[in-house]
Amino acid sequence: MNIGSDIELVSALPMDRALPRHLDVDDFARLSKRVVLKFDLLLLPFLCLLFLLNSLDKSNVGNAESGHFTEDLGLPKAALNVSVAWFFAVFVSCQPFGAFFGRKYGMARWVPATMGLWGVCTALHVAVQSQTQLVTLRVLIAALESGFYPTVVSYLSLWYTRYEFGKRLAFFYGQAALAGCVGGLLSWAVFSYFPHDDPSPHTAATKWRSWEILFLIEGSLTILVAFVGFFWLPHSASTAWFLTADERLVAEERIRRDQIAAASSWTNPKHRPNLDDNESRPSTLPELRSSLTLDDEEADLLLSRAGSTQPTTRRSSHASAVSMTADSGVSREDIFSAVADWKVWYLLFCNILSAIPATAFAVFLPLVIKGIAGRGELGPAAINLLVVPPFLAGAIILWLFTWWSDKHRTRLIPILYGLAILLAGLAATVALPTRAYKLRYLALTVLLSGSFVASPLTVAWLSNNIPQPGKRAIVLGINGWGNFAGVISSMLFAPRFAEEGYIIPFYVTLVCVLTAFVGYLAFRALIVTENQRRERIVAGWDDEEVRREATFGDGAVVEQKNFWTIITRACKLNKLRDWAEVDRLRRGDEKLTFVYSL
Repeated sequence: MNIGSDIELVSALPMDRALPRHLDVDDFARLSKRVVLKFDLLLLPFLCLLFLLNSLDKSNVGNAESGHFTEDLGLPKAALNVSVAWFFAVFVSCQPFGAFFGRKYGMARWVPATMGLWGVCTALHVAVQSQTQLVTLRVLIAALESGFYPTVVSYLSLWYTRYEFGKRLAFFYGQAALAGCVGGLLSWAVFSYFPHDDPSPHTAATKWRSWEILFLIEGSLTILVAFVGFFWLPHSASTAWFLTADERLVAEERIRRDQIAAASSWTNPKHRPNLDDNESRPSTLPELRSSLTLDDEEADLLLSRAGSTQPTTRRSSHASAVSMTADSGVSREDIFSAVADWKVWYLLFCNILSAIPATAFAVFLPLVIKGIAGRGELGPAAINLLVVPPFLAGAIILWLFTWWSDKHRTRLIPILYGLAILLAGLAATVALPTRAYKLRYLALTVLLSGSFVASPLTVAWLSNNIPQPGKRAIVLGINGWGNFAGVISSMLFAPRFAEEGYIIPFYVTLVCVLTAFVGYLAFRALIVTENQRRERIVAGWDDEEVRREATFGDGAVVEQKNFWTIITRACKLNKLRDWAEVDRLRRGDEKLTFVYSL
């Protein structure tokens, strides 16, 4: 992050109310730059390593299968697809619950604990003797991994400002593509050093099979890194072992100011309230508090700036309001707001359709390459080596697109361009003759190049536009249902389609991605329309109404019929809100002064 943007953040609130008096604007900018550098060097790479191992343990059955995994066990070829389908069914179903527990108990505790357990399950693949045992292990790994991605992404978003986040998320999510490279190279090395000379039972009983060594290596690495994670990952900036006392204060304050700026992004200058103008405030804090509930995170955040030196009384579920970087804390309001948000479900539908190629090829790419190249023409080592270039292309394109996304502060346009590349690769794959092996492999590389863009930038859009950490964690958990694409892909890329080069699965995938492209295009139009609606409403308010809405979410509202009000009435969400004892104050992106970024 450059110094100019740091100074812009500093200007959001007076320095003497935010930081110790010995720190001035230049100190803040300098320390902020140092804090980000430490996050980039010490925190981000370790989180990337966690996701790399997570992706390896999720997809290694595909690499193992190219080394005669089910054949050695005497299982039918469909056993792999059955286990993958069960994996994703459980993985998808448990996503919000995993995200909830991850947020409730804290990333620094929850993820290393579950990671160590799924590492044990990975290693136990060497003891599999039946399809039931295989499915059981995959189901256990799915349940343990279910909350990993939303929990870690939510945790990562706590440390970076909105438009620092995209590039870092690319490095993180890029491990899904890099895992394909590493998994392919590791499998190539194992299968080359331990060739599958004789799959007969008497030979298998006297030595380690190549796929057994693969599972043992990956499982052991996961267990080791999980153990280190207990000591490496901080619960918040105040417990970060790699930050000095001043850096901890700056780490908290830079995120606080970024969130306040996000929640105060209305465009009409005449309605820009001075949140630190004492004359515009009620005379006493109790008077100001009388209009609020104790569960309003933003109110506590801003009230702490109004001169109160006493800690605010809060319920334990709102730990995140005390520290902007705390890795735990979720409230009933967070859960209700996340579940009732139409944007979450709309993007989930688009995400499922756009994620089919990435989830499918994470597991089945070695088998697809084998099908494209023709049966028996390539050995396991060669097949896994050919897996590397497509995944490497995907990682490079992902980083370039997220760099562009952060630089121009846009998310939805890069998503559309990424899907366009994906569609081009899919169209070429289905259009080329099945015997054009080299050209189809090249088309497959183009296809993978665009496969990894939509999902992380969808997460980045959600993170940018949901200021409340608790709601954000639940939303990312719901968005994790996008892994339902894995269930679809396990049915699409079944062994019966291998003979014809998986033509039918590619056609179905093409239709799904095209639908996702249209969906994202329509979503951008809906968000632009919603921003315009809010601007029209706020333009008719006086300064006091705008100030109260921006601060507390309880300003005057001119009721207008729109997509959201129609859905709200149809689903009787207000009655559900009353039944759940959730107040009707608008928080975060629900405030009419909040402008969604595109």
